[in-house]
Amino acid sequence: MTRSTTSDKEDAQLHQSPTAGPGEPKASPGFPMGPIGQKLLVFLFWILVWAAAGMAVGQELLIPGPGIVFSRLLALLGTKPFYFSIFASMGRIMLGFLLAVVAGTLLSVLTATIPFFKHLFSPLIGMIKATPVASFIILALVWLSSEGVVTFVAFLMVLPLVWGNLSQGIRATDRQLLEMSRMFRFSRWKVVRYVYIPSVMPHFVSAVTTGIGFAWKSGIAAEVLGTPKGSVGQALYNAKIYLETPDLFAWTLVVIILSLIIERGVLWFIHWTAARL
Repeated sequence: MTRSTTSDKEDAQLHQSPTAGPGEPKASPGFPMGPIGQKLLVFLFWILVWAAAGMAVGQELLIPGPGIVFSRLLALLGTKPFYFSIFASMGRIMLGFLLAVVAGTLLSVLTATIPFFKHLFSPLIGMIKATPVASFIILALVWLSSEGVVTFVAFLMVLPLVWGNLSQGIRATDRQLLEMSRMFRFSRWKVVRYVYIPSVMPHFVSAVTTGIGFAWKSGIAAEVLGTPKGSVGQALYNAKIYLETPDLFAWTLVVIILSLIIERGVLWFIHWTAARL
């Protein structure tokens, strides 16, 4: 009976799938492709969905296929006005974004330090958050030039995000760490560097990540309505007026790609700066 039981166990072990040893990596039960392969597969999937939708509609005026849009994008890449429009729009939008980051940071510190200023500015920030971006664009077109409207609107859309997130990060700072810093008589700079910055940084990154998307969407919307010369918004408006749907899709892809590139660049700069403080 013992020999029979032992042989059964040995047969079961022989038929089991091999397992990784203590020094070997365990087999992942997830998708068998790496991260780059998975992203490529997802990209190809949505390109196929896009192509299928274009073929199902059967009208280039409504949904042009990926081939037509990418060929039009390549044609735009070979023209000088394309790059002029890109850099002009990027400069206006990023200026408003950077001004909002600076102003939102200073405002959050001010309202966290002096409670009166929190009650003073809270209604204004709430009004900005509640007002539609189109209303700000139309009002700003009365006061400013079409180029200035883009910077102004991007600034207004990002300011509440930065102020709200950083204020939350300051409030969430560990009070025990602050008490310990007082006990060890840290200087103000050391308190900011070793206590406040680690607490606020996740909130700051979240505000910047979300703010870039808001700045681009609101800035391009301001350009479409204000149509400053040599801008992405003007190109989108002309494509819509002249029913050039492939150009409309191509410029939209440009906006999306630029937003992703700038977001990655800004986040890298934030982490690089934080590591050297």
